[in-house]
Amino acid sequence: MALNFPFTAIVSQAEMKLAITLCTIDPLIGGVLIFGDRGTGKSTTIRSLAGLLPSMKSIAGCQYHCNPDSKILCTECEAKKAQGVKLKVENIAAPVVDLPLGATEDRVVGALDIEKALTQGIKSFEPGLLAKANRGYLYIDEVNLLEDHLVDLLIDVAASGENIIEREGLSIRHPARFVLIGSGNPEEGELRPQMLDRFGLSTEVRTPSDFKERVEIIKRRDEFERNPERFIAAWQQPEEEFKKKISKSQKLLDKVEVDDDLLELATKLCAHLGTDGLRGELTLLRGVRALAAFEGKKKASLNHLKKIAPLALGHRLRRNPLDDSSSGARIDRAMEEFFATSAK
Repeated sequence: MALNFPFTAIVSQAEMKLAITLCTIDPLIGGVLIFGDRGTGKSTTIRSLAGLLPSMKSIAGCQYHCNPDSKILCTECEAKKAQGVKLKVENIAAPVVDLPLGATEDRVVGALDIEKALTQGIKSFEPGLLAKANRGYLYIDEVNLLEDHLVDLLIDVAASGENIIEREGLSIRHPARFVLIGSGNPEEGELRPQMLDRFGLSTEVRTPSDFKERVEIIKRRDEFERNPERFIAAWQQPEEEFKKKISKSQKLLDKVEVDDDLLELATKLCAHLGTDGLRGELTLLRGVRALAAFEGKKKASLNHLKKIAPLALGHRLRRNPLDDSSSGARIDRAMEEFFATSAK
């Protein structure tokens, strides 16, 4: 089993770490898109997420990690329930699944188990990556290079929360609800607008300019690679404390109040920026609530909105052919104008 770099040991990249943390507190935010320079810790940060996630209840032996408290179950669990079989419950680690660029459609959605079909003459379904990621996190590195047919497939499943397979005499339906996390370098290609819209938050990462930070990054990475077990042990206490903070934030989440004035301000901000649809407002609502919970507060404030807005709206800005500045710079300018006007 691969050892992951501890999340709390990652130097700098505060915005990226915050976005990932908020999606851990409230998966309904809709995932994170991380674009930026090569070698800035995107993949390292995302893979370190596995160490932060609390365990979850699952029906024992279920290939799809069905939630015993949910009304939506896979075909197999539904059949057992209908037959009166008592479904056993176990605690499992929340899955963090990698979707490689070269994956075939069968590998992603699942397919007929050829070995069983040939040796036993049984039509059996072999679950794919979407099944493994159910109730967890699906990570796509270089997401902007993903083939179009897989992008279409992911958009459909992300919208419905179900994976439906009708092929080779098989008819399988199983829940496929996951938090989508993508990373990539924008210089290597753009992401389709339909896929872009599926990410709740987005952030751009840059190579740190502070030399002390760069030295610290190099030292920690070198120490981890020379002796990962010792390095992980040294960061065990900060990791446990951070996990407790996330767990506490999850419990507080439903108690956080977002008043109508703040929500109205969020909708006006989206209108000012010209974002399409209402997904921006929904993400702002969920984001400010999660941020307030993370800070241990029971009421979201204007400061929370100002902090979340660049993450929730940066990738939803319409293109301006006359402005080649980054989305981060554009949204900063737009927010400055909006809040200066609204304060009058």
